[in-house]
Amino acid sequence: MKRFLALMSALALTAALAACSSGDGEGSGLLIYSGRSQEFIEPFFAAFTEETGIQIEVRYGDSAALAAQILEEGGNSPADLFLSQDAGALGAVSGANLLAALDPALLGRVAGTYRSPLGDWVAVTGRVRVFAYAPDRVASLPDSVDDLIDPIWKGRIAIAPTNSSFQAFVTAMIQTRGERATENWLNGIKANKPKLYEKNSLIVQAIDAGQVDAGLVNHYYTWEVEEELGREINVKNAFFSPGDLGNLVNVSGVGILSTSTDQDLASQLVDFLLSEEEQKQFVSETHEYSIVLPGLRPDGLPALEEIAAPRVNLAALSDLQRTQNLLIKVGLL
Repeated sequence: MKRFLALMSALALTAALAACSSGDGEGSGLLIYSGRSQEFIEPFFAAFTEETGIQIEVRYGDSAALAAQILEEGGNSPADLFLSQDAGALGAVSGANLLAALDPALLGRVAGTYRSPLGDWVAVTGRVRVFAYAPDRVASLPDSVDDLIDPIWKGRIAIAPTNSSFQAFVTAMIQTRGERATENWLNGIKANKPKLYEKNSLIVQAIDAGQVDAGLVNHYYTWEVEEELGREINVKNAFFSPGDLGNLVNVSGVGILSTSTDQDLASQLVDFLLSEEEQKQFVSETHEYSIVLPGLRPDGLPALEEIAAPRVNLAALSDLQRTQNLLIKVGLL
C-alpha cells in the first residue's frame, strides 16, 4: 500500500499527460482498453510510465463490453492493448484474429494452461473460485460443487448469476460436462432457493452478517471485505476436492491488438506486467495469484499446484451468450 500512495502524484501527472497526448495525433503513447478497474490497475500503469516515460491513455469498462467494442471496431480499433478481467473476453477477440502474436519470450514466462493456444494473449494474474463460508455455522464442508444441490443447503448458499466470474464458471461447466448436465446442476441449485447477489463482495458481506451461511466467490473477496471493513470477518475460504470444477482458476490477461502501430511499446508494457517485481506487487496489493512465479501466492492460501484446478480451455470461455441463455432458461437471470 505504501507504494500505491507514493504513486498518487505520478497518477495525476500520467492522467494530465495522457489527456494532452490523446489529442495530439502523434501516436506517441499507448491506448489501453482495460477491463480491470481503474482503482485496481492504475497504480501499475503509473509505475510503468514512471519507469519508461511511455504515456498511457486508458478506457475502462466491463471486459465483455470492451471485447464487443473491439469486435465492432475490427481493423479500425484505436486500441493498442486489451487488458481483460477474464480469459473469455480475450478468447473472443483472439477468435476474430484481432490480436497480434506475442514474443515467444513473453509467452514462455507462463505455463501453457494460462496463455492463448494461438500465442496472442498471456495471463497476468490468477484467481480461484472458492467456497466461502461462516465457520461457526458450517460444520461439514462440501467436497464438490455437486454437493451443493443437496437439500441440506436449502436457503443457505448465495450466488451472483449476473456476475462475470459466476458466468465464466458456468461456461466452464458447459465446456466440460455439456449443456444438459449443466442445466441439471443449475436447476438443482435453484431448487435450494439460493440468495442472489450482484457481486461477490456482497456475498461475503452477507455471510459475515449472518444473512447466509456460504457462497461461491473468487478467493480474494474475503480479503477485500476485511480491508474495507478494517476488521477480521466471520468468513473463511475452502477449496473443493482436487480437480473439482469448483476450483476453477480463471485469469486476467493481456493481448496486443494486431492493428496497433506501437506494438514494440505495447510489448514493453506486457513485459513490465509479467516482471518479477510487478508480479509480487499484484500478489501483495491485490491478493491475486502470480501466474508467472510458481509458488508466489497470497498469504494463507495454498499454491495453485496444491489446489489442482480442473482442466479447462480458458480461451473457450468466450461463449457467454450460451451461458446467459441457459441461466435465463432456468430462471436465475
